[in-house]
Amino acid sequence: MAKTIVIKQIGSPIRRPAKQRATLIGLGLNKMHRTRELEDTPSVRGMINSIPHMVEIVEEKG
Repeated sequence: MAKTIVIKQIGSPIRRPAKQRATLIGLGLNKMHRTRELEDTPSVRGMINSIPHMVEIVEEKG
């Protein structure tokens, strides 16, 4: 089984650059306090690291 991480949106996309909003949508998040379980890949980690002020890692599985 592949490793997964659970991320939660903690920042609003309002008044943020379009690139940061697009990154949130790419992660599957668009509303505050929603969580999403994603496969732990370098591309997903890179997306999370590009917007650390808007998302947090809740849990790492696997």
